[in-house]
Amino acid sequence: MIRKQWRSRWGLRGSAGRSAAVAVVIACAAAVGIAAHQPEAAAAPDDFYLPPAQIPAEPGTVIKTRPMSLLATLPTEQGWPGKADHVMYTTRLQDGSPVAVTGTYIDAAGPWLGAGPRPTVVIGPGTSGQGDRCAMSKAFSTGISITADPSPSLSANQELPSSAVWSRLGARVLVTDYIGLGTPGIHTYANRIEQAHAVLDGARAANALGGVGADTPLVFWGYSQGGGAVGAAAEMQPDYAPELNLRGTWAGGPVADLTAILERIDGALIGGAIGFAVNGLLARYPDLQKAVDRVTGPAGRDTLRELSDMCIGDIITRHPFMKTSSLTVDGRSLTEHLNEIPEAAPALTELRLGSRAPATPVLITSGLNDDTVPYNQARRLADEWCAQGATVTFRTNDLPPILPGTTIPNHFGPEMIDGFGPDNAITYLLDRLAGKPVSGCTID
Repeated sequence: MIRKQWRSRWGLRGSAGRSAAVAVVIACAAAVGIAAHQPEAAAAPDDFYLPPAQIPAEPGTVIKTRPMSLLATLPTEQGWPGKADHVMYTTRLQDGSPVAVTGTYIDAAGPWLGAGPRPTVVIGPGTSGQGDRCAMSKAFSTGISITADPSPSLSANQELPSSAVWSRLGARVLVTDYIGLGTPGIHTYANRIEQAHAVLDGARAANALGGVGADTPLVFWGYSQGGGAVGAAAEMQPDYAPELNLRGTWAGGPVADLTAILERIDGALIGGAIGFAVNGLLARYPDLQKAVDRVTGPAGRDTLRELSDMCIGDIITRHPFMKTSSLTVDGRSLTEHLNEIPEAAPALTELRLGSRAPATPVLITSGLNDDTVPYNQARRLADEWCAQGATVTFRTNDLPPILPGTTIPNHFGPEMIDGFGPDNAITYLLDRLAGKPVSGCTID
């Protein structure tokens, strides 16, 4: 509950408590920093995002890097944080084949302010869109990326606050772009398997760039789409990347069950994001294509293609409050049809989190009145993990509903409270890095 979440923890002794206090201040400053810099128009198509003809097969291999400026970051005692790079590294598609993915790597500029060795932090971004120009790394230098061709489009760096906080605390940070954002191919939005691969291989790449080994302490941070991505990574880590020293995960407002998400946002401000999910499903489950073609008209299929090249800001300005009934031939919602298409059920089940237990502690937070990522599916994820013996802390944020269906207050409000307020996700992860014990399940 909010009352419980806001109880003070600033009485903590030692570096963990000091670091949490610093983190809150920096998060607020970083958010202001977004508005303090003038956005710049994006440049011509960037060859950096084109992978080589031969992609290294080993997951986590760094393919190439390029220096990146960080205009909207916070100074340390040593000056402005320094080294950031565009990075391209190898990860794997759902079928196991190698693919290149990009991201942003921010090397530590000052001393680590927490306990224990300097950690690596991998951030799974929230929903940015499905077009290549929506890749989070394209907005890191300015805070906002603007393009005018083929039509005006804006993409913001939503992870500027989180990356600035962890960087200022002295961690090395990698923010993945996910498969198909910036790089060739469709972005498989909310695909549990491919997002987990991108996060886990991002940790491998970050450790390589930092010149440290797999025993380096590691934590995952993500909210919304990012919460689902890092939650899936925590699930898959024991099998996919057992060498990594994962200490803890914050899966905030996690996209854990696509079926529940699609039903919730149909007709909401960001209803067009359903197109991202459907396009991603069709890319990996081609047997669905004929079934979807049967229930969508030509205009509906054209809209799905249009959405595949949009950022989240574009669907708000061009397709606000979109109802998927406008895409179908019979006026029923596309989500209803997916529930009845036999080929869809196995795919949606395979992409749902909760089938295996993470081997390391996870904090799940969710807004009781979240109008975008339903509370019940996040709570169900916690219950399923707990039933399998995982160490889970689940916190409910009961921020009252504000303008339901508009996403920003009811979805992003809990993110700021749970991520950066007192008793926050930073403190939780700092405790895990400090070796503070936690076990069992706590449902708040």
